[in-house]
Amino acid sequence: MLNAIMGEKLAIVSSKVQTTRHRIKGILTENDYQIIFSDTPGIIEPKYKLHERMMQAVKSSLEDADLALLLVDVNDNWETCDAIFSALRLKVDALVIINKIDKATPEKVAEATAFFGSKKYCSGTVTISALQAGQVKQLIEKVAERLPEGDPYFEEDEITDLSERFFVAELIREKIYQLFEEEIPYQTTVVVHEFKHKSSLIKIGANIIVQRETQKAIILGEGGKMIRQIGTNARKDIEKFLGQKVFLELFVKVRPKWRENDLFLKEYGY
Repeated sequence: MLNAIMGEKLAIVSSKVQTTRHRIKGILTENDYQIIFSDTPGIIEPKYKLHERMMQAVKSSLEDADLALLLVDVNDNWETCDAIFSALRLKVDALVIINKIDKATPEKVAEATAFFGSKKYCSGTVTISALQAGQVKQLIEKVAERLPEGDPYFEEDEITDLSERFFVAELIREKIYQLFEEEIPYQTTVVVHEFKHKSSLIKIGANIIVQRETQKAIILGEGGKMIRQIGTNARKDIEKFLGQKVFLELFVKVRPKWRENDLFLKEYGY
């Protein structure tokens, strides 16, 4: 959704849960408005300190927001979504965004609109397919209508407040989510330790952090096959994002129980 709104790939995408771990801001500036969208991690019951940090990102986003956008897949369990949305106890208006309407019948979309439209936290509903540009434009207009007047927070050419290093690490992590199953994606993070602009390219060095030696062996693959695949896939997207040729070097480091270690979490940007 954020990528569709911004017309840029700011948030990595995966069919797996817990893909988003940070609060990612997308800054959309037009002649009449500047809207700052905060894409947050999904709401979960924390099992690790990493999860607690993720939920802190959600909490901080809600505390300084003027409007909440509650995103629901039209084919999800509505009762479950309603319970989650109600538990937020929002203090600001909320639009319920009913997404993926291209994957449902008009009757089901109408039922979902009626269901969420009747809830106390809902000040309006928007039906959308995030892949349809026209519908995204209508959503942006509805958001702009509900925001207070004020001076812009950012320069008009800024699209996010996060660094290039952050997005490079995220693009590498996305490939791990796409290439591996089971626990590997959830027990892995990526840290960029080198980012140097050369005359003809950018040299990037990154560490893939895992919890166990067995996970390191899986990430490396037989004869280094899998880590080369991660690097090849990530480099293409990184070059597209940075608009420049990239030399990417990847390493795998074992840090036992890093998801529970405050020092590691801080070092890794959580």
